Amino acid sequence: MAKEQEENGNGSSKLLIELPLGEAAEGFELEKAICSHGLFMLAPNHWDPISRSFSRPFRLTSPPLTVTVGISQPPTSSSSTLYLRVYGASSLSPLHRHSLLNQVSRMLRLSESEENKVREFRSIVEALHGEEEATECLRSFSGRVFRSPTLFEDMVKCILLCNCQFSRTLSMAKALCELQFEIQHQISSSKAAEDDFIPKTPAGKESKRKLRVSKVSIRLESKLTESKVDNSVSDLQLSQEPHDFVGMGSFPSPEELAKLDESFLAKRCNLGYRASRILKLAQGVVQGNIQLTQLEEDCKETSLSSYDKLSQRLRQIDGFGPFTCANVLVCMGFYHVIPADSETIRHLKQVHSKSCTVQTVGRDVELIYAKYAPFQFLAYWAEMWHFYGQRFGKLSELPVSDYKLITASNMKHKKIATRKRSKTSAEE
Repeated sequence: MAKEQEENGNGSSKLLIELPLGEAAEGFELEKAICSHGLFMLAPNHWDPISRSFSRPFRLTSPPLTVTVGISQPPTSSSSTLYLRVYGASSLSPLHRHSLLNQVSRMLRLSESEENKVREFRSIVEALHGEEEATECLRSFSGRVFRSPTLFEDMVKCILLCNCQFSRTLSMAKALCELQFEIQHQISSSKAAEDDFIPKTPAGKESKRKLRVSKVSIRLESKLTESKVDNSVSDLQLSQEPHDFVGMGSFPSPEELAKLDESFLAKRCNLGYRASRILKLAQGVVQGNIQLTQLEEDCKETSLSSYDKLSQRLRQIDGFGPFTCANVLVCMGFYHVIPADSETIRHLKQVHSKSCTVQTVGRDVELIYAKYAPFQFLAYWAEMWHFYGQRFGKLSELPVSDYKLITASNMKHKKIATRKRSKTSAEE
């Protein structure tokens, strides 16, 4: 039976949970698993480039409890364990512990089925390319694409990704977490968020047009150990304090969003037409019309037929067009369909010298990446993520203040001047 031990420091209690990686241990790198998709940059996620650790609030269930958790990997090449540091808690109930482990495992794709996909993808890349230097981006890609702890958060963030610059997406996600803090503390506010950076999306981009284009259950309790910090582990990895989420809560729940006024939500979080879509999604979940648990159960079998059925069900939700649905289904573990948008068109032109249009991009990506089936998206995203790294520098080393520089206009330049996070640099 797992033991729980309290750690005291700086007047606050902390609980350390050691999470065995199991079959995923071979070749697993926390940095690559997290810094593998733009979702890791969205609030309330926080990646620290110095300590190479991740932190965010997690909403645990049965009964509801929100805790800030830091995640790090021991600085040894043979590490098969992740450290989950729960701040402000001396213990967790079995149900809370199970809820936390499921969410972390979902976020990092640690399930057996996800690990099998990673290995299959690597085998395909090796068989096709061997040691070809030109495909280094494919061979170095972890095969894991970061996602949120819950499907609801993924669905909302996929709405935020649609039809606007990434800087706007960052702003909206942060505003939603600030709103959750206000709701949690019963603060009444009717004015729009005044962020350091709230970009305005051109009117043409704000239209309502649709772009063309599991509940993870793993048995970790038997493997779980909770212990005091080993003195041999570096202070940098385990003695760090959590990121200061001042004025920011967790990601809002369906229940919190469902009761809000649409115009207030749109103005407070600068959501525009997305407010209506997010509100209807939240209300559908609360009313039982959208069964998130069932959706995750149905995605355990990642076959073409199950993809089609899930896609049809998602398309029935207001605002979920082809691009948003394809992104959600990637989050759910389907990799054979590539969510295509203007960034895809740019990528094919710059990397593959392929001129295409909105009308032809779907067919073009199918032809280019067909040899990687059923992992076409992973090959495409490995190239795309590598290209971002060439433009902006290593993405896991960017300070938070530089995330907003990742825009379509900046992608046209050979190299964007960014600064690496240093111990003395201030976070924005």
